[in-house]
Amino acid sequence: MWDEKSAKRLGDTLRDLRKARGLSQEALAYQAGITKNQLQLIESGRSTGRAESAGPSNPRMSTLAGLAAILETSVADLMTRSQL
Repeated sequence: MWDEKSAKRLGDTLRDLRKARGLSQEALAYQAGITKNQLQLIESGRSTGRAESAGPSNPRMSTLAGLAAILETSVADLMTRSQL
């Protein structure tokens, strides 16, 4: 089940991998073809910047695939790491 906890764990995983590769949010977002704002929301586990109405982030598969490629991993690995 995809919920706020799952979204937060995915965001934490992405942040850890990004930092381990020495990438800024801006650099990763640019290389993955998304905006820095989108990456910030995914890393924070939120779907919107409005705290009162923010549900869990739910990025598209194409977004996850782009991020995974730049981070030299797979979407399956991202999801597995996020479920630990």
